[in-house]
Amino acid sequence: MYVADSRADADPSAGSTTGIAGGTRGTRGTAGGTTGTARRTARVSAAVPPTVLALGAVSLITDVSSEMVTAVLPLYLVTGLGLSPLGFGLLDGIYNGFSALVRLAGGHLADRGGGRHKWVAGIGYAVSAACKPLLLLAHTLTPIGLILAADRTGKGLRTAPRDALISLSSTPENRGRAFGVHRAMDTAGALLGPLVAFLILRATVDGYDAVFTVSFCVAVVGVLVLVLFVPGGKGAGERGPGGRGSGPGARERTVVEPPRPRPTLRAAFALLARRDLRRITVCALLLGLATVSDSFIYLLLQRRLGVSDRWFALLPLGTAAAFLLLAVPLGRLADRAGRWRVFLGGHGALLTAYALLLTSWHGTALPYAVLLLHGGFYAATDGVLMAAASDSVPEELRSSGLALVQTGQAAARFVCSLGFGAAWTLWGDRTALMASAVALAVCAVSALTLRPGRSVLEPAS
Repeated sequence: MYVADSRADADPSAGSTTGIAGGTRGTRGTAGGTTGTARRTARVSAAVPPTVLALGAVSLITDVSSEMVTAVLPLYLVTGLGLSPLGFGLLDGIYNGFSALVRLAGGHLADRGGGRHKWVAGIGYAVSAACKPLLLLAHTLTPIGLILAADRTGKGLRTAPRDALISLSSTPENRGRAFGVHRAMDTAGALLGPLVAFLILRATVDGYDAVFTVSFCVAVVGVLVLVLFVPGGKGAGERGPGGRGSGPGARERTVVEPPRPRPTLRAAFALLARRDLRRITVCALLLGLATVSDSFIYLLLQRRLGVSDRWFALLPLGTAAAFLLLAVPLGRLADRAGRWRVFLGGHGALLTAYALLLTSWHGTALPYAVLLLHGGFYAATDGVLMAAASDSVPEELRSSGLALVQTGQAAARFVCSLGFGAAWTLWGDRTALMASAVALAVCAVSALTLRPGRSVLEPAS
């Protein structure tokens, strides 16, 4: 009931905002009226429900763990184990795209149970945590690939239920901000993870083993925070229609609701019959086909600038810092100006980053510009895409609907990683990046043509 109650407090149809202790509704003007500070506090509470903050804390801790590994993995595999760009592209594709195979399963399991969003997400977090120490034992391509596949299975299980909880605990008009706040907290962990990895590499002899061990310990803490502080049970993911929880008139609204679809896999795939969701999914897939993996971006920067191995783990900090600073402002902009415009603008930022990497410019500002654009791309697309898709999916199938979009995008990025690694091996990094830039421009034009309806193009109301 935690989410439902927090949403009930945000009901704009009520006369005034209920306090944390449960004040009385409809008493505007009592005790001299509501002060400006109280109004601002109420607006913040309505925009960012407690469930979003709790999930943000879990994601922050988990991202410290996962980004510690992500920051050192490219160098560990290419320099430490001597993998070719094609071999690294295969593993990177597994790391970023294998979750596509299980996201629908995670979304379906969460929807089937009504209140299982938290527990399905918890299983996913636990699976990923268990994979971290196994990296200590793997030194060849096959076992590392299996471990990364298991880790991404955990990510696939947790992502849709987590995003469904964020969507269900927020109103349509503030959904972009809610996702922005969550992504900002998530990215704070992504900012800390590479920094911790860098410090561990500098302070220890067997740096990689120490990074994997500390990463496991931090991941366990994230699972504990989820279990102890994120609301669970059937009430945690339920609220009334239109983004409102229980309250006066809730019984009448329930009576007039149309029959709700059963949360089956068939019903989940039937969501693609909805024009807006189908077009969002197709556009996410197309653009994912030309989205070069983060690890390749960092490797390209290292080659262009001659960054030493010791400093390589700090490159993700630039992306994370830009993501952290821009996630909430761009989420709010998406609520006001239209989510699809912001989403496509983010891909324009990524295309600009590609163009900078293709130029002959070697100035000291190059890495800052590329990483700023790279972080801006994520801030304008990651949470914004989920907020846009949420507008086209019924609550009963929210996890499944979001999983459909995520699956298409993750599968496309898996293909992109394989293709980019193969192109780099055959023709060199510059030709591979040029092909990706051309493909991204073509896919962006196609996405503009296939844009969804006015409910996504226009600001939420």
